[in-house]
Amino acid sequence: MRAEFDVCIEEEVFINDAGKRDAARTRTRDLLDACQASFPQVRAELMEPQLVWATEPVSDLAEARRTLSALRSDLGALAAARGLALMASGTHPLALWSRVRPRDQAARGRVLRDLQMVGSRTVVCGLSVGVGVPEGVSRIDLMNRVQPFLPLLLALSTSSPFWQAQRTGLLGYRLAASRELPRSGLPPLFRDEADYARYLDTVVAAGAIDDPRHVWWVICPSPAGPRLDLRIADSCTRLDDALAVAALYRCLVRRLARDPDLNRDPTGASQAIAAENCWRAQRYGIHGTFVCETARAARPVATVLAETLALVTEDAAALGCEAELDLARWIVARGTSADRQLALFTEAQGRGLPPREALATVVDWLSAETVGANPTRH
Repeated sequence: MRAEFDVCIEEEVFINDAGKRDAARTRTRDLLDACQASFPQVRAELMEPQLVWATEPVSDLAEARRTLSALRSDLGALAAARGLALMASGTHPLALWSRVRPRDQAARGRVLRDLQMVGSRTVVCGLSVGVGVPEGVSRIDLMNRVQPFLPLLLALSTSSPFWQAQRTGLLGYRLAASRELPRSGLPPLFRDEADYARYLDTVVAAGAIDDPRHVWWVICPSPAGPRLDLRIADSCTRLDDALAVAALYRCLVRRLARDPDLNRDPTGASQAIAAENCWRAQRYGIHGTFVCETARAARPVATVLAETLALVTEDAAALGCEAELDLARWIVARGTSADRQLALFTEAQGRGLPPREALATVVDWLSAETVGANPTRH
């Protein structure tokens, strides 16, 4: 029997040529076959140098940690045996989208024919977290009311400061690239479940899309079950960060479900402010401020996090994920993956390395940290 507020964590990663540090262009088929032979939860992604895996829905995040840690380590070993490496990051520091090939599969071919260059440019990896919604609770209502919290979840996950071998000036560029896709960004404020179903049924019946999975909003009802899927987060290099984001989102879903007055009846202004804060999360990560609708002022991300953690204290205790939730404080204390990437890049350039070699040092750290190979954590 499905537990209320169970959680499913899905991670997308890049496949690198370990020697060149660039996105792999060969041996990816062999790696995918080897991975799927032993790990059925591994799937191909739209682009060739990408993999995705997911946990089964679990009620204990410690179990999710064990599963994901083993997957990262074991699949990393399979990749290393083939001269490849796995890398969890929102964007690839060195890859050029024009040189990344899509997988040769009929269904994905139809998607890319529809998206054209927009699809080819989406060389990004994200973290998805699905949380089970109890019977009788509207996923659409939760989807509307959780939107003001989404910028915080994005800020905590930022791991994409580079794009096309260039420093972007943003901590989270992935969402900027993803916004080129149709049906992306924040979802509309649907009136209720019937309103959302009317939208989905209409676009499918009209042939605009042939699969509900081609709705790519940053928060969306799962087409695979009674879950609400978070998709705003970058792929987290550190497993601790992924678990922190998953725990906080899970607690927020429970808090909203038991308190229907929290963020009740959001307006267009409320959503526009959430969108502004999403941009601020992309640009500044944990170092910026968020616009507060109530106070009509900008407030530091660290303050918003502290207040949000206090808001879900009871939920964390009920769900048994206090330890994972506490990891969010550690992200603010030591920085996100994006912060570490930029520090390594700046340090390498300070040693006189040219930009591409400096970015290679970033890729090396990302690859080692993903599979748990770094002897010390930063």
